[in-house]
Amino acid sequence: MTTFDDQVRVRAERARQVALFRYQLIQDVIDVRLTSRERGVLATAIADREHDGPFGEKLTVSRPTIDRWCRWWRRDGFAGLVPQPAQVHPRTPAEVLDMAAGLKRENLARTATQIARILRASSGWSPSERTLQRHFERLDLHAPTPSGPAQTEVFGRFEADRPNELWVGDALHGPVIAGRKTYLFAFLDDHSRAVMGHRFGYSEDTVRLAAALRPALSSRGVPTSIYVDNGSAFVDSWLLRACASLGIKLVHSTPGRPQGRGKIERFFRTVREQFLVELSTPDSPPIGDLAEINRLFTAWVETEYHQRIHTSTGMAPLARWRATLPNPLPTPSPAALREAFLWSAHRTVNKTATVSLHNNIYQVDPVLCGRKVELVFDPFDMTDVEVRHHARSYGLAVAFRIGRHSHPKARPEHIQIDPPPVGIDYLNLIGAVHAETLGDRVNYAALTTATTHTDQTPNHIEEQR
Repeated sequence: MTTFDDQVRVRAERARQVALFRYQLIQDVIDVRLTSRERGVLATAIADREHDGPFGEKLTVSRPTIDRWCRWWRRDGFAGLVPQPAQVHPRTPAEVLDMAAGLKRENLARTATQIARILRASSGWSPSERTLQRHFERLDLHAPTPSGPAQTEVFGRFEADRPNELWVGDALHGPVIAGRKTYLFAFLDDHSRAVMGHRFGYSEDTVRLAAALRPALSSRGVPTSIYVDNGSAFVDSWLLRACASLGIKLVHSTPGRPQGRGKIERFFRTVREQFLVELSTPDSPPIGDLAEINRLFTAWVETEYHQRIHTSTGMAPLARWRATLPNPLPTPSPAALREAFLWSAHRTVNKTATVSLHNNIYQVDPVLCGRKVELVFDPFDMTDVEVRHHARSYGLAVAFRIGRHSHPKARPEHIQIDPPPVGIDYLNLIGAVHAETLGDRVNYAALTTATTHTDQTPNHIEEQR
């Protein structure tokens, strides 16, 4: 990256070349031995010719210009021929530039674009991004250089033809909240780049994945395909069962071949540059729990990301997603959604017509003795287990001995409540805007919470204890 000092040196060298060119043209004219008449004839001859400019271009110089250069030489010598930098008076108030520099020093990872957003959110106006970039260059304020190997392979571009044709899912390592590392699961519509579902959680597992995917399916509809990587949460049999139940094609990327994942990777970069960066600034109050960071993230997605024109599509993500969808949007029924997000396990019924499941003993129909059955259950409530054989239901198993009320993977989030935040920060500013503009629109975050506590499904990861 070219620094401000480098630019100063380049401009100084160009000015010196211009001065040398001027001197070369007038060196004969300024000879003190010449008479005024001889000097005039020589200057006119120079003005009538074409010359090689200081940077290789062809140019002509007028007679008045030659006379003016001669006067500068007699007054100041060679320094008089050096072009002086233009005296530009700054149009941006100094206090605004000082504020921008302060925001940059707080967190060098903030981009000029992000700082412009913060200034507009706090005061209603901001200098241009280029003005801020030049100001940071003059102050030598640069973002830390990213580490890691460079991507050398280039892949072709792909985009789904319509909304809900393809969703891309992935997980992002998030900040530490209440002393524990968080993970963001998100699903992006490939055609519009709109965020279909998202949720921060304390674990990168299937339960936390369900907390992001289930509300997305309930409010955004059912996609034709879902494209994910080979992380442990995405290859779990639960996700395949959920997709099969709703008729969704589940596609996993080939290890080491990231084609088709560029859009969500770019979205995560935007999340880091515009959302997560604000959580690490001195003025930002500490986030006390998952509910708080999910509330702020929902506000940022709905108020900032979904409403801003996307550079690749030329439309706001949410507007492009809605543009060609039917109205009303078909969504799965609550019963179908609940069925999709149940878990299952296969067991062989023993001679006493009982089965064992995670330290629990259940009594089943004696006709099933010796047969392999499917046990379908809510991972957060293993007291109710439905018994199925060859797709036929044999009713609920009778709990004979319950040693575990929930599945070992269905660990609820333990949320620590910290003191309320103080001060003003960017994320709370857009959170307030989101709350004011929400109006009569459906609050999907609220629906998610309601669904979580009503259905007793894997969405219970946000349940506070």
